[in-house]
Amino acid sequence: MRKLHSILILASASAALAGCGSGGGLIHRARPDEFAVQRQAPLVIPPDFALTPPKPGAPRPTETNAQQQTLDALFGGSAPRSPVESNAVSRAGTPAPGIRSQVGDEQTNTVAKGELTRDILAAPQGDGREAQTTIPG
Repeated sequence: MRKLHSILILASASAALAGCGSGGGLIHRARPDEFAVQRQAPLVIPPDFALTPPKPGAPRPTETNAQQQTLDALFGGSAPRSPVESNAVSRAGTPAPGIRSQVGDEQTNTVAKGELTRDILAAPQGDGREAQTTIPG
């Protein structure tokens, strides 16, 4: 009887352990991408029933995609430019098409900002308690 009891415990333990194998189940199932889900705009009854029907395949004018909604939420959407900003942009002109490649080039001339800037950049990081100033003269 004791032998039968230990054999049953060993068989049930091995069956339970076999159930924990990597056979898939809940661990490796395909899950939906939560960032690919978009909200649909609510249905709206138009106030004027004499409207022309939309063209098939044309995007809805009141609906934007999730990426644009995210950018608008993070950065506030497009804002009108001030006259000063418009003037600066118009004076700057259009950039060269490969400007990003040219800036990182080794043969690009740079301006030396002087020893003071180099000392500021090389200074150890601190909270400012040890900072001292001297007034020349």
